[in-house]
This record gives sequence, C-alpha cells and structure tokens, in this order.
Amino acid sequence: MKKNLLFGLMLALVFISCQNEEKSEADTKVTVKHSSEIIWEKLNPARGDQSPKAGTIWGNRNGTEATGFLAEFKDGFSSPAHIHNVTYRAVVLSGWVHNDDPEAEKMWMPTGSFWTQPAGEAHITAARGSSTIAYVEIDKGPYLVKPTEEAFDEGERPVNIDASNIVWQNAYESDYVKNTEAEIAFLWKNKELKGSLIRIPANFSGKIQSEGSIFHAVVIQGNPIYQLKKEKTSLDPGSYFSSEGKANHLLSTSDGESSTLYIRSNGSFTVSN
Repeated sequence: MKKNLLFGLMLALVFISCQNEEKSEADTKVTVKHSSEIIWEKLNPARGDQSPKAGTIWGNRNGTEATGFLAEFKDGFSSPAHIHNVTYRAVVLSGWVHNDDPEAEKMWMPTGSFWTQPAGEAHITAARGSSTIAYVEIDKGPYLVKPTEEAFDEGERPVNIDASNIVWQNAYESDYVKNTEAEIAFLWKNKELKGSLIRIPANFSGKIQSEGSIFHAVVIQGNPIYQLKKEKTSLDPGSYFSSEGKANHLLSTSDGESSTLYIRSNGSFTVSN
C-alpha cells in the first residue's frame, strides 16, 4: 500500500514537472521579423544623401541598450576617416565590404565575412557591389560617428576574417550541432554572451533549441523556412527570429539550398534533426 502511494506521488510530481516545463516554453516570447518589415533611415544623418542607410532589427541604436541593425551601402561608397564611440561587430550579408585603417590596402570581404571595429580607432568603411548590406551589432548605445580628432585607445584591436577563413566545426567536433550535418563557427565570447555562425545544410528539417534568456538569430545567407506554431514562413537574408527563455525554433531548408545564421545568445543551444 505504501509502495503504491509512493509510486503515485512520484508520478504526480513528474506530471507536474512536465506541465511546468511545457508551460514555461509556451510562455516564452518568440519574435519573427522579415527583412521587408525593417524601417530604413540614415546611418549618419550629418552626411545627408551620402550617408549609408540603417535599419534596426532589434534594440535601439540611438538609445543605450544593445542593438542589432542592418547597414546598406551604395556601390563605390567610401567613408572619410572617422571613429565610433562604441565597439561594433559585423557580418557581410551581400556585396563586398572593406573596413580598416585609412592607409590600409583594400581587403574586400564577401558574404559571410566577419569583422570588428574597436571604439575610438580611426578607420574607413568602403563598399563594392550593387547591393552591399551588413549586419551590425553593438553591446551598448548610442552608436555615434565622430571625427578622428577624438580618437582614443582602449586596448582593443580590430578583427577582419574573410568568409574563406571561417573555421567550422561539425557534430563530431561540437555538441552545439547534434545528429545533423549542420556546422558551427564560434566568432566571439565574453562573460555573458557569445556570437556564432550556424550553417544549416540543404534539405534540412529540424530545430534550434535555445536555453538562454537572450537569443537573437539573423539570416545571413539562404532562405530557411521558419515554423511558428502551425504557420510556416520563408526568411530571406536580413530576416530575424528571437526568444526570451527556453524555446524550440523549428527550421527547414529546401533541396539544394543551404542557409547561414548569425546567433547571439547568453545560454547554450543545440541544432538537431
């Protein structure tokens, strides 16, 4: 009798635990945004029509919080030497970008390339191609453009990684990608956050299970299909999905087309079939 009662209590506890877990995931805030929903404005209004365009994806680059936004440059664009008050990271979505010291030889970075620009360091940014777009990310705002006379050095150094030099890890090398042909490339990490690229193979059907309270995913390349509840939607480069808390992001790709995502998170995540 006592054994049956104890067994019943254990089953009840397991049932309650499962209910709480399901409720927790159901209550998680999930956001999906298409690139067509992005509102564009001038990145540096002081330059008028010569300014690149900027479209905020998440956050507020004019505020004080962390922010992710798209920057679009005209073919042949080249900025004057300048500095920024905050450090930024960036990934090329399309076209070719050069970002370096004012006197440096041009290093044109194609789609999938990654670079960082330290706060206070003088540099120029140039673009080549009819549609050059980059995803830009800051850990705090506002994002400002200032003259080189105000340059300063906080000890950071820039990073420029051509897409061909990105180091990818598969399921045999990383626990972030399981039972799948997906690959991951680790780009940066600090005490709380990390940034990665995920390459999802063609004809994929699976999920990204995120655990952290911060999870931002931006499509860099390809057109993955995202399923939210019972609805499926195609996401082109510049589109985005996020979650605040534990969530399962259901994704698929078409036959013959892979997809690359940039992920910013403060918790672990796994990609699996």
